[in-house]
Amino acid sequence: MDIHKVGSDTTVLADSLEVPGVGHIPANAYVLTAREPVVVDTGLSLSDRDFVPAVGSVVDPADILWIWLTHPDRDHTGGIFDLLVAAPRARVVTTFIGAGIMSTERPLPMDRLYFLNPGQSLDVGDRELRAFRPPLFDNPATVGFYDDRTRICFSSDCFGGPMPTAELAESGHANDLKPEDLRATQLLWATLDSPWVHVVDPAKYRATIEPLRAMDPEIVLCTHLPPAVRMTTRMIETITMAPDSDPFVGPDQAALEQMLKSFEPGGAPAAAT
Repeated sequence: MDIHKVGSDTTVLADSLEVPGVGHIPANAYVLTAREPVVVDTGLSLSDRDFVPAVGSVVDPADILWIWLTHPDRDHTGGIFDLLVAAPRARVVTTFIGAGIMSTERPLPMDRLYFLNPGQSLDVGDRELRAFRPPLFDNPATVGFYDDRTRICFSSDCFGGPMPTAELAESGHANDLKPEDLRATQLLWATLDSPWVHVVDPAKYRATIEPLRAMDPEIVLCTHLPPAVRMTTRMIETITMAPDSDPFVGPDQAALEQMLKSFEPGGAPAAAT
């Protein structure tokens, strides 16, 4: 995990996960050191990730008042229960549906919830965070937000893109890629993570992009992309192309067996058991 600042009061807790045949997928969480500190998502659900100590290197967990869960997929919820213990005053910002999805595995404590819908705002003492539904998403509970004090948009999965290396995924910036390479990886992610984009009315889909265009954020912080600074117009142009791009087709069983063979010493297939 690489921990670094973007702007004056926002810190990236950058992690990644390698997916063979796709690339190194960033898995970022964020700490917003507002007057009432906010943690945005809580990392991967893997046993070797020490999320709370990472947060503690940025802000005293006892001071955290808000945990904004952009949606309850397991690459966003890894440290949430440990963080709730370490941050006893924090409340989880989510939706009715988000809390319901979490309850199918381990319920969030009801007295620690704060329901917020797209179009509403959260007052964190020195600013308001405006909740919105990103144009691309893979979970019905997805809610990102815009911080108009810093002009930073937290877009959840929208604008994601696998990176060619773990170093770039965790320590780089989106503009480290050539524009054509960034466009290709973002379209790959759009069709992989939001396959519904190929079956909706393109005009209606593109209309959902306009509120984001009107925000005109200077910085976009996506869970699955390195920080993107002053690139919003270009990235919006990319996601408008998603309905017309090629659908993602994942590996089939024959491809899986070939991958398993490559994992054996010398490329030999595993012995039958």
